[in-house]
Amino acid sequence: MKTNLKQTTTSPGQGFISDLGALRARARDQMMKGAVTPSYPEADRKAIVELLNTALATELVCVLRYKRHYYSTHGIRAKFVSAEFLEHANEEQAHADQIAERIVQLGEDPDLNPATLLSRSHSEYDEATSLRQMLEADLIAERIAIESYREMIGFIGQRDPTSRRLLESILAQEEEHAEDLVDLLEDLPKD
Repeated sequence: MKTNLKQTTTSPGQGFISDLGALRARARDQMMKGAVTPSYPEADRKAIVELLNTALATELVCVLRYKRHYYSTHGIRAKFVSAEFLEHANEEQAHADQIAERIVQLGEDPDLNPATLLSRSHSEYDEATSLRQMLEADLIAERIAIESYREMIGFIGQRDPTSRRLLESILAQEEEHAEDLVDLLEDLPKD
């Protein structure tokens, strides 16, 4: 994509901007496209939406797994751990909501089809019965999410700074989740 650049003389220190007249005309002509501007090449936008739909599926599977673990824990030790499961489930749901909103901003619909959710997710659903198994399954899922998000961020690079920043913020929280789970596992007696 070739951009016609001219140096601005009205705002010192601002550097180069695109042709302001053309920029304003495009904004008016394509205003109903919302956030999707010509700076989003169609192929990049489609690839990023596909990637975001994968992240969305992963987050939703994580919500379901954490919710199952929350409701399936029993015993005195499990009370504290189940509260952590619920907190993580709620944070994963917030991630899913943020990702779905970003997909809409990019002019597409989020893929929430339950029939294909698990096959599109990077993480797995878990039906463990012991507290240790649940924590281990969640820690493995968080580690998968961490690596997946790092790869997604690398793929997006400078093509879509907004999506990249969103994934970076989610990655930071996934890393916190992993640390929380390691702490809980360390404090849990061996089965």
